[in-house]
Amino acid sequence: MSPSWKFYLNSKDAWDAMLVAVRSATVSIDLEQFILYTDEIGNEFITLCQEKAKQGVRVRILCDAAGSFGLYGSLVPNLLEESGVKIAFFNTFIPGVGNNHTPWLFRDHRKMLVVDSTVAFTGGICLGEAMRSWRDTHVELRGEVVAEMEYEFNRMWSYAHKRRFRSRFKKPAATEGYHYVPNLPLPRRRYLYYTLIEAIRGARHYVYLTTPYFVPDRRLFRVLSLAALRGVDVRILIPRTSDNHIVDVAAHTHFAHVLKAGVKIHRYTGSMIHAKTAVIDDEWATVGSLNLDNVSLRYNFEGNIVSTDKKFAAELKSHFLKDLPQSKELTQEVWEKRGIIQKLKEILVRPIRWFL
Repeated sequence: MSPSWKFYLNSKDAWDAMLVAVRSATVSIDLEQFILYTDEIGNEFITLCQEKAKQGVRVRILCDAAGSFGLYGSLVPNLLEESGVKIAFFNTFIPGVGNNHTPWLFRDHRKMLVVDSTVAFTGGICLGEAMRSWRDTHVELRGEVVAEMEYEFNRMWSYAHKRRFRSRFKKPAATEGYHYVPNLPLPRRRYLYYTLIEAIRGARHYVYLTTPYFVPDRRLFRVLSLAALRGVDVRILIPRTSDNHIVDVAAHTHFAHVLKAGVKIHRYTGSMIHAKTAVIDDEWATVGSLNLDNVSLRYNFEGNIVSTDKKFAAELKSHFLKDLPQSKELTQEVWEKRGIIQKLKEILVRPIRWFL
């Protein structure tokens, strides 16, 4: 079956499509979320999952214990279990519970939904009303790549239960032109990170990146700068102001250097832009949960769709180009005129930026 896809550029449209898929489930629902709040939209998914479980559908919900802390500390998990839903929390950090007590690092930051092993969703969209108005990117997929996503869900489900991962099935064969590529904070298993680095190194014409948080590690910083210096059109689209001020300041510590190398920085002036996408030379594209900051690149569990389908890349490129008119390019001249308070903030944050 040839892969097919549909993009959603805001939370509401993605939520509606995901709810339609969940309602149609007859066999299985696997939901993996960094953030699942017990608010209006979160409760809509929770209630629907309970209903489907009572109908005999196998329902598994995997949430990060930090990102979904409100859910983790509530009575809802017990109610879900009573209705037949299996729920697990990744990397609990309450003292005495689990093996890792870090509320910031080594989180399951992925956002995935797989229904009946036939349709899947992934991207940057979480399940919480606070994100309803955000500009984001999520993708609905059908085809063989869904099996790869289901396989990776099973891997994380095993990790959450502190079990060695032994899938009942062999890892699915690679789908031509499409892969679900994980990023694990383990030696030599940052597959998505390495794939992105190699794609940028091979860029000949352009690199278009959209990320809510831009705090690159040394290697990413270097390959982006070198690409710009050799004449590649490197553009990074970020929020003018994100939902995390400290991370914004950490991003500012890199601006002078990347601007000097010729990288173009565009700051989105609309609602919070939370999309995590990259398009390179009309030939390579990715969308998923990976932010371009140290936490995502080095310390969290992430997952993206990576595609060499030119139509897929062209559509993501069109999203990027349509977002540019709603952004303002930051020039080196303007940045050099920033105030002394801003510069002092950057000095204070600089020592910890490798952990942001």
